[in-house]
Amino acid sequence: MAGKYTYEYPRPMLTADCMVVNSHGEVLLVRRGNDPFKGCWALPGGFMEMDETIEHCAVRELEEETGIKVDEKDIRLIGVYSAPDRDPRGRTVTAAYAIHSSLLIQHSSLAAGDDAAEVRWWPLNALPPLAFDHAQIVSDGQRL
Repeated sequence: MAGKYTYEYPRPMLTADCMVVNSHGEVLLVRRGNDPFKGCWALPGGFMEMDETIEHCAVRELEEETGIKVDEKDIRLIGVYSAPDRDPRGRTVTAAYAIHSSLLIQHSSLAAGDDAAEVRWWPLNALPPLAFDHAQIVSDGQRL
């Protein structure tokens, strides 16, 4: 037997993304520091680790990339996105979560970290082109 998490069937990678919206109608975005889509704007998010839940992945990635903290109980599922071609690195499925800024534990100063080159608030009615399928996630999140 090869390993604890190994089996003969192909399987997708799993990610979590966060759509944080403030009371001014702005969404928090990060400028990607790495390929794919290096230099493009995206929702904060990233790959789930083997020893965590998808909810923990979402709040961990949000903190790593933006410096802000939120409690897992305060995130709300927008949806699961699984189009086979949504990520050029390979078969990737994401769980996208919505968070209102009033629920943030710490948000006084944003700080780009991990693989984010920059972080800032963008008006929902004037978003830049977004990486991956994040424009669809934002659109779906606005309907919540």
